[in-house]
Amino acid sequence: MMKFGIVVFPGSNCDQDCFHAITDVLGEHAEYIWHANRGLDNFDCIVLPGGFSYGDYLRTGAIARFSPIMNPLIRFAEKGGLVIGICNGFQILLEAGLLPGTMLRNKGLHFICRYVHVRTENAKTPFTNVCKNGQVLRIPIAHNDGNYYIDKAGLKKMRDNKQIVFRYCRADGKVKPDCNPNGAVDNIAGIVNKTGNVLGMMPHPERSSEKELGSKDGFYIFESIKRWVEGYRYG
Repeated sequence: MMKFGIVVFPGSNCDQDCFHAITDVLGEHAEYIWHANRGLDNFDCIVLPGGFSYGDYLRTGAIARFSPIMNPLIRFAEKGGLVIGICNGFQILLEAGLLPGTMLRNKGLHFICRYVHVRTENAKTPFTNVCKNGQVLRIPIAHNDGNYYIDKAGLKKMRDNKQIVFRYCRADGKVKPDCNPNGAVDNIAGIVNKTGNVLGMMPHPERSSEKELGSKDGFYIFESIKRWVEGYRYG
């Protein structure tokens, strides 16, 4: 059985949703990790959930980045451990330098909470391997600072390295400006680091892992992680 760790910061509010998706839907083991802990032992994947860590005071993710758990997390990622940051978790990964770029306020300066469509741009990552390139997923967003930005040089590097994993799109898969909810550069909704073991995504897969929630498409992310780890472990 896999072992997921879900980091809980003061203000996290999607940790229980992730726990439910992993244990009750995926059928794997999960443990909460309080942000003041300094150890990450025997975990297969670490989840940084959504929420308003430290109330989003100063800047989203900026205070959480200095929590005691972050140095062990960085070492865990540098050794190849799987890390997924969802919404605020994505912002924390950016602040920690585990992913390139930064987050700006949504283009309309309003909080957005609704379902969106995202196109799978790279189906060969630990987080998307049960998907197909070009597959459209319907997953909800809920954020105020999801306007992903990186300069032209950085964007070119990400494209060259296939680090762009999800892009906001229409239901038919066409990537157009009118389906970009927050103004993110190149309609980016999710990216991985250069080695592919760290994912940051603004949409919430844990909120769309059961048909009762209106979509099961988010389950592909958790199922992909499980398949990747099982393939690595049992080969």
